[in-house]
Amino acid sequence: MHRRPSTTGLLAAATLGVYVLVVVGATASLAEAATACGGWPGCTGGLASPGVAVALGHRAAAAVVGLVLSGTAVLAWPDLDRRARAALGVAVVLYPVQAALGAMVAVGADYAALHLPLAMAIFAATVLALSWHLEAKTGTDDAPASAPRQEPPFKELSLAEPPLEEPPLEEPPLEEPAPPSSLDGLERVTATGRAYVELMKPRLMWLLCLVAGAGMALAGTPSVRVVVATLGGGVLAIGAAGTFNHVLERDVDRRMARTADRPVATRAVPVGNALAFGGLLTVAALAAFLSVNVLVAALGLAAIAFYSVVYTLVLKPHTVQNTVLGGAAGALPALIGYAAVAGTPGVPGLALAGVVFLWTPAHFYNLALAYRDDYERGGVPMLPVVRGETTTRKHVLLYLGATLLAASALTALSGLGWLYAAVTVAVGAVFLLAVVRLHRERTDAAALRAFHASNAYLGLLLVAVVLDALAV
Repeated sequence: MHRRPSTTGLLAAATLGVYVLVVVGATASLAEAATACGGWPGCTGGLASPGVAVALGHRAAAAVVGLVLSGTAVLAWPDLDRRARAALGVAVVLYPVQAALGAMVAVGADYAALHLPLAMAIFAATVLALSWHLEAKTGTDDAPASAPRQEPPFKELSLAEPPLEEPPLEEPPLEEPAPPSSLDGLERVTATGRAYVELMKPRLMWLLCLVAGAGMALAGTPSVRVVVATLGGGVLAIGAAGTFNHVLERDVDRRMARTADRPVATRAVPVGNALAFGGLLTVAALAAFLSVNVLVAALGLAAIAFYSVVYTLVLKPHTVQNTVLGGAAGALPALIGYAAVAGTPGVPGLALAGVVFLWTPAHFYNLALAYRDDYERGGVPMLPVVRGETTTRKHVLLYLGATLLAASALTALSGLGWLYAAVTVAVGAVFLLAVVRLHRERTDAAALRAFHASNAYLGLLLVAVVLDALAV
């Protein structure tokens, strides 16, 4: 006997199928193919033409996805709640309208401006249907076979409310490492150097520098001097912001097992020394950025100030939206990279920044799920602590959908081609499947897998941007 496909599987397949059409439809190559085809449903051009082959392939894929979407609606309908049915119904109704628009564009009608936005709306509807279905089926704040969690001891906060009352400061649960002053010779030098490197948060550097590199590639082919100065300044700016963050969060870090061994929290680096080090890095970063242009220096200073002050002191301790709004810190390197080459932020630079901004909550909420208890001990109003794990898992999926839409918009706004399109579909599918698995398993391990999948998604996407942009 053949078992009927699961409703979740059907919705995920329909969502991925629609996304493939959105990304392919956003590429400049498809627009050229439609011109070469010159007809619908067949083509007036010769079949030997590459453009004709692309156009016919896209139409065949659209027919298959239409069948998948219709079949999903028929098979999954009894298992869906009211909200999911409404969202899936919107997608099913809009799909033939989208096909008709595509046909009119193919024969010369001027509806191209509506074609892509409507496809994005259909994708958004399928994401909502999948999200609401998963929420209804897996909506519990308890991991499987675990004791129920107690309600958080505090309510959601807004920027207009006072900060959380922090619990009494406790010593780190683990024995503090010996300070560098108690070591001798080479051990002391090594321990001190390691502590200062850790202050700079080196694990963040590769991804943020890759964001800046992708911004530069979108703007053109930069000189070696511009690349070295921009990325070098970026490393120094990230180090400065990270150092200030270590200083300002040292008390919170001591309450959290994940961060209790940080250099300032353990007093391996005195506060005064860390502040001086952060100031030195800031000056050096601005000097590197100024060698490129003034706008890059201004954006670099804004990035340091935003992460160090706005995110650390204002957003993180005061609002459950800290991760969402804090995504601006990770998005700024895209503008820095683009402005380093073009002299202005530019539409492609802004589009890339939008991808990173929307990706941030889809990425970091997974870590917040895995370390929910730790954040609660630290008094940090992360989404899983304030609103629960069910809401957080739903937001991970919704922000992932928004990220995928932004990635497809970047295709249309930057002229990226098939390499980028293939990568964003492939790694987007992996990320989506990891998030669906997170909903099903509801464990810390599943949250960490989704976290790592999000890192892989953005890293590979940015590499594809660089390779595709420079190839063009």
